Amino acid sequence: GYILFYGFNDWLADPTRIFRVWEGGMSFHGGFLGVLTAMWLYQRKHGKSFFELTDFIAPYITIGLFTGRIGNFINGELWGKPTDLPWAMQLRCSEFVSLCRDKLGLPPGTEWTPPLHPNQLYEALGEGLLLFILLWWFSSRPHPRMAVSALFLIGYGSFRFLIEFVRMPDVQLGYLAGGWLTMGQILSLPMILTGIIMMLLAYRQPLTHAEAHK
Repeated sequence: GYILFYGFNDWLADPTRIFRVWEGGMSFHGGFLGVLTAMWLYQRKHGKSFFELTDFIAPYITIGLFTGRIGNFINGELWGKPTDLPWAMQLRCSEFVSLCRDKLGLPPGTEWTPPLHPNQLYEALGEGLLLFILLWWFSSRPHPRMAVSALFLIGYGSFRFLIEFVRMPDVQLGYLAGGWLTMGQILSLPMILTGIIMMLLAYRQPLTHAEAHK
């Protein structure tokens, strides 16, 4: 997913880059496609309904999202833009050379970054904690099959799209349009649209007895 969405030209120049996992290259949207493929294969093997499986798993994905963003914070990556908000954080440039040089364009010898949005914590709270609470509450109430999966797509896509406004874009891509549109936002829009369509389709079907008495 990272190669396809964020580093395709580099991969064309050097196809062996796809094997260099120690150089980074994680992408939620690529991982999401991989998980969907794995669940499709699992449901075929065990005779399960695909959306029965995804509805069950969707709330738990947010736990992984939460811990992943906390890991980003601990590892000092994916910082947000400069801001004057009171909870902004400064980093020592000697420890975050690439951030200061490549993303912020600070001159050599700069000791500290300007105060930055702790973007990773925003995403941990939005895509992780808040989305988990929303999905857990929704899944405990009567709902048709596919609705929980649809709500996950709408919720994740919306949180990610909004938080991207304060996140610094990837250096190799920058902004893709209008001085604000990022690759993360472009990849989130199909998720939101697909979720809305799935939700409409889900509620066009009558609830089964089991769903109505959940």
